[in-house]
Amino acid sequence: MIIRRRLTVGVGILLATLTAGLGTALPAAAEETPTKAPPKVELVLDVSGSMRTRDIDGQSRMAAAKQAFNEVLDAVPEQVELGIRTLGANYPGDDRKVGCKDTRQLYPVGPLDRTEAKTAVATLAPTGWTPIGPALLGAADDLEGGDTTRRIVLITDGEDTCGPLDPCEVARDIAARGIHLVIDTLGLVPNTKIREQLTCIAEATGGTYTAVQHTDELSGRVKQLVDRAAEPVVTPVATEGADSCSRAPQLKAGLYTDRERIGEHRWYRVDVLPGQELRASVSVSADRAVNNDYGVLLRAVTVHGREIVRGSESGTGRTDAISAGLRYPKPEQDATDSGDKPAAETVCLQVSNSFSAPASVKTEPGMPVELTVDLVDAPDDASDVAAFGLGRGWWLLGVLVLTGLVAGLLAGWLSRWRIAIWRTN
Repeated sequence: MIIRRRLTVGVGILLATLTAGLGTALPAAAEETPTKAPPKVELVLDVSGSMRTRDIDGQSRMAAAKQAFNEVLDAVPEQVELGIRTLGANYPGDDRKVGCKDTRQLYPVGPLDRTEAKTAVATLAPTGWTPIGPALLGAADDLEGGDTTRRIVLITDGEDTCGPLDPCEVARDIAARGIHLVIDTLGLVPNTKIREQLTCIAEATGGTYTAVQHTDELSGRVKQLVDRAAEPVVTPVATEGADSCSRAPQLKAGLYTDRERIGEHRWYRVDVLPGQELRASVSVSADRAVNNDYGVLLRAVTVHGREIVRGSESGTGRTDAISAGLRYPKPEQDATDSGDKPAAETVCLQVSNSFSAPASVKTEPGMPVELTVDLVDAPDDASDVAAFGLGRGWWLLGVLVLTGLVAGLLAGWLSRWRIAIWRTN
């Protein structure tokens, strides 16, 4: 009897233990968050007959594209799923109907086998038509599925030759699907019509257009776009700068977009607390034909109009986007006698450009502007001249005056000493 009771108790304890273990294991498994799907990128390469032209660093456009692709494939981040699609790579004939269907997936979107992808690219030869619209539709289908970042990078040297399917309308239709797919375009020929079409495709999905005329520019830009797909997506906030600081919008840390006409100044305001460092950068895109030799200026100014620091950059017409940036560290301040914390300083950011364009070029809407504002902890012992006010002018003027005075006194003393020695001798 005692043995039976002990056996029953033992079985009960075992069942209770198993039940408790399953009860704790199941919620733990249920609480596990699913891993985020990897970002997807598809490179769409124009392999039409015009890619035979030899005008990129002494080699054909196709050879330059292959070299750039090999460099890009070596640098693709491990977490990115990448595919390759071609257009105009297979049909060499004159039948428009057939040629405008000539697009296929060369390498499927997925984990990258670098050797296999390079081998596939090496087999390409310039062949046929330029069906950009069908290729974009095919690439969008290749990237469907899952909730992740999607990006198409289109590299071409010409306009679509397969109308009436307008690739710009295709891009708008893709954007309307709501699958968060961005199309970036790279043009190998700085032609006005090509620029307009590729810019329209990019802007329809929130992407970028870049003109490239050298192999290193091509590989560098494609690497940058692939890396951008692996980074968290930041949606820019639309804002509208003012014509003066007093009417400027108040910005916090973030990414902003605006438009600026040729030769225009636009103002924004940022509050900087003691112990913070303001880091700002601006990029202006020349999305239309402009004259060579231009510049972009970004200034940090007090509300009273005194310049704090500036950043500037100039271009020569070989790039379609130009950027400038600045830093302004504000030192820590002690609390006031009443115990209140020091107030924030309002810094006015001025964005200016020195673009010019022929009279036939439209000035409306303005050129795309991307402004980044960041507020970080200021360095304890800043070496940046802005931390000491040298960018404000007065300190620099004082240092120059003092240096000139000391140099003058030394020069005068040496001259008198030499004259005295000469008279003695």
